[in-house]
Amino acid sequence: MPALLCHRASPLPPLSACSLSLAWQEDGALQLCYRLIGDISALRLPPLSPAPGFADGLWQHSCCELFVAEGERGYREFNFAPSGNWAAYAFSDYRVRRDWVPDAQPRIRVSHSPSAFELQVDLPAALLPPARPLQLGATAVIETTTPELSYWALQHAGERPDFHRRESFVLSLP
Repeated sequence: MPALLCHRASPLPPLSACSLSLAWQEDGALQLCYRLIGDISALRLPPLSPAPGFADGLWQHSCCELFVAEGERGYREFNFAPSGNWAAYAFSDYRVRRDWVPDAQPRIRVSHSPSAFELQVDLPAALLPPARPLQLGATAVIETTTPELSYWALQHAGERPDFHRRESFVLSLP
């Protein structure tokens, strides 16, 4: 289970660990599970929405993210919020958005205790690039009740948090 690391410029939240597990499903979907360990009551985690759906700006609060690339330049960004809301974007190059209308939606489930929070995602194959291998950048934005944001990733590239940098897409999936 790969660990996500807090960016050195971020305030240190009350977490002892942030990690991700992932697995391919028989139907080609990618199953993700983000786990936070620590004082969960000190985090600002929105409650599950009765009607979750697509929403912009999720990265401004607590959310888990996945960057998926094939080839040299293009990539997709997925945001998954504890509310069940999600977002998906396509880029032709570094931060250059291109038109893309997702034709499926992820399924998000959450569970928590005082010391652990888990966000599980079933990401349909229709949302993923068709070519393999895929290069992944797994990230999270964690908001505390103070409110402060911390930025977590498998690898940080640069002095400031920037999840779009391809040097951060360090996980390869066949």
